Amino acid sequence: MKHTRTIVILLVIVLTFMGGLFFFWKRNQKKEVEFTTKQGKVENIVLSTIATGSIIPEEEVSIRPNISGIVDKIYIKAGDQIRLGDPIAKIKVVPNIQNVQSSRNGVAQAKIDLDNQKKIYDRQKQLFDQGVISANDFDNAKARYERARQTYVSANENYQIVKTGTTKGLGNLANTTIKSTISGIVLDVPLKEGNQVVQTNSFNAGTLVASMADISKMIFKGKVDESEVGKIEEGMPIKITIGAMPDKQYDAKLNYIAPKGETTNGAVQFDIEAKLKLTNTDKIRAGLSANASIILEEVTNVLALDESLLQYDRKTKKPFVEVAIGEQQFERREIVLGISDGIKVEIKEGISKEDNIKVWNALGSPEGKKGKKGKGGKN
Repeated sequence: MKHTRTIVILLVIVLTFMGGLFFFWKRNQKKEVEFTTKQGKVENIVLSTIATGSIIPEEEVSIRPNISGIVDKIYIKAGDQIRLGDPIAKIKVVPNIQNVQSSRNGVAQAKIDLDNQKKIYDRQKQLFDQGVISANDFDNAKARYERARQTYVSANENYQIVKTGTTKGLGNLANTTIKSTISGIVLDVPLKEGNQVVQTNSFNAGTLVASMADISKMIFKGKVDESEVGKIEEGMPIKITIGAMPDKQYDAKLNYIAPKGETTNGAVQFDIEAKLKLTNTDKIRAGLSANASIILEEVTNVLALDESLLQYDRKTKKPFVEVAIGEQQFERREIVLGISDGIKVEIKEGISKEDNIKVWNALGSPEGKKGKKGKGGKN
């Protein structure tokens, strides 16, 4: 009895040990990997680079006064659409006391000289009428009198300009009303009524009264990295996406690439400009942020394959794919690649769109698979 119990215990121990070994063996067995396949498609592939920037007017005009004074009236506001010659603001002239006094003295001196030349002229005319002096002497006296009279008129006009900002006969040459020099939209009016302005002259740019632009002529201005500038050239087509209007793209053409780069945050970047092609219905505000997609290269109706399906030979670094030739059987096919947008790649030679390409990295790398292999089972 005791002997039988010992045998049973030993048998249980052996069976338990064998069961444990079988469990661990079963657990360590790897399941056969079954690879899925995917076919190429005929698609268009566009290779592009992105530049960030903003939309600005092609030409922005600054309106500045031709006289100094105080803003008496402003007729416009930012956003108004105005035409050439429309009034923008009216300037009230505040005369300078020293200039007023100087011009007044000029008038007095011119009057004294005019009176003196008038007396001389009257005397010379009497003598000429009596035949005492020659016609030449009389003509000289008359010319001096005419010059004195003209000097007096000019002194009075100068006095009026200093005092009021304009004078009779000068028209728009000296005008207290500032008018628009172009047709377009008002971008900014930095002044308010009561602000003082300084006239534009050779030594001073003058006070900015308003800035204007023709919004039918807008450009994209942005920057591209030095790694991309060598791939672009003037005349390339561009797609512009404006941040405020993400659902619409605008066509443009690259018309400027800066010859010199600027270092920004440790990276060298180059300024670019592209002119937008707008219609009469397009209303774009200046200063909107935008992205430009510059088309570097484009192919249409080509066989395209996911880049994730590609493999590369470890020695030659040449690309290849594995094509299904049976149930979980694949053969290696070397291929010739075209352009790539980072997701899709053009296939020039090696496979057709009917071929089923192994998705080799979906469940594991080729080195780790246990499934059946064809001629291309190894890298």
